[in-house]
Amino acid sequence: MTDKMRWRYGDTNPVVAAVAAATVIEIGDLLWQDTDNAKPASALADAGNKAANQAAFTAKFLGVAMQRSRAGESAPIRVATTGAFDFDCTSANFELGDLIGVEGNSGGLGLLNQNVAKVTAGSSAVGRIARRAAAATSVLVDVRSTAMTGGVVSNH
Repeated sequence: MTDKMRWRYGDTNPVVAAVAAATVIEIGDLLWQDTDNAKPASALADAGNKAANQAAFTAKFLGVAMQRSRAGESAPIRVATTGAFDFDCTSANFELGDLIGVEGNSGGLGLLNQNVAKVTAGSSAVGRIARRAAAATSVLVDVRSTAMTGGVVSNH
């Protein structure tokens, strides 16, 4: 995927995260914190199935990349830990407050960097729907970093 500025509004509460030189990050990637480096969702080791991958990602969710990092670069990047972001998704109906997690890849053995899906548990959520949508292929998500803000608290 190429860089795509997904931020739409709201405080981003940015942090500056370290990136290993071998890691490629695009603007708009959903990132997790691996000890001391930010990594895109697709770099998370497969946990066996989509639900387990989503939960593992959420436990380490750092935020949304606001800067890119190319292969060979090791400069830190800015990461939004909160805010409203527009993400691609599989066509569905969404209501305000629906829980949203990172989407699994087509093989079910990993995650996509810039796509989201409905989830049923707060432990798998990176945010909540911020604008109702019918048959939508993109959604507005109020993102909450687990690493920096404690994540999404579920009342469902």
